[in-house]
Amino acid sequence: MDATRVCSEVPGSSKSSLTESTSRTETINGSHEFKISGYSLAKGMGIGKYVASDTFMVGGYSWAIYFYPDGKSPEDNSVYVSLFIALASEGADVRALFELTLVDQSGNERHKVHSHFGRTLESGPYTLKYRGSMWGYKRFFKRTLLESSDYLKDNCLLVRCCVGVVKSHTEGPRSYNIPVPVSDLGHQFGKLLESGKGVDVTFQVDGETFPAHTLVLAARSPVFRAQLFGPLKNQNTKRIDIEDMEAPIFKESCPCLLSELLEYVARLSEHSLTSTGQRKELYADGGDVNGRRVKQRLH
Repeated sequence: MDATRVCSEVPGSSKSSLTESTSRTETINGSHEFKISGYSLAKGMGIGKYVASDTFMVGGYSWAIYFYPDGKSPEDNSVYVSLFIALASEGADVRALFELTLVDQSGNERHKVHSHFGRTLESGPYTLKYRGSMWGYKRFFKRTLLESSDYLKDNCLLVRCCVGVVKSHTEGPRSYNIPVPVSDLGHQFGKLLESGKGVDVTFQVDGETFPAHTLVLAARSPVFRAQLFGPLKNQNTKRIDIEDMEAPIFKESCPCLLSELLEYVARLSEHSLTSTGQRKELYADGGDVNGRRVKQRLH
């Protein structure tokens, strides 16, 4: 695995930009089991003749196992059986690791294994140049020894093949696109207010009492935040009187009006605090955005 780091500097600037990328090389592995039934009948088919497995896919390529009962090379004179794994699809310079296993069918687990996996390869993975390229052994097993071994059972041989196709890719900075759901915070605050839980301040409007939460008021307006939680906060902040407004008009069924009211009161209160420079009982009298006359007093 290689890491590439590029740092560029602008002349005359103390700042520099850094980009990073990572090249990853790994194998995509797959296995296939090939059962060769009727071994004694396959013998004698001739040197260079083979029985082949069905094709199987690993790493985007097709592969097949080839077993030569009489051997692959004429010079061996049928003394050895040959076993190969072949690239069965179009491809050029396909790099891969291989493992061929002749299974011990006695249950003693003494398999005959030839593997690239789990060891250091001096020249790296094997490269198959084109379709039909093979990796394997012309002299995989001496035939006379094979026929008297535990690898042959009920006239059958069992071959397992593992292929690891080498793949490389480069990773750059990742970006994530996370959808943000539409906020329903106002609805949730409304439900909280209806429940009456955590209420710690009341509005007095036309003889009726409306509960509220000081944290919500403070979050809505920096003036309320200063009045309710600031260092010069009024000691009696449990009640806020709203004058010259009817209770039905003020009632969380018309939340927009309350929002406008809080904005209006906050502006006037902030102006009063700025002009006097000290905290005192505040009065505000004027018209809101809808032309209503509102007078507010904080205790």
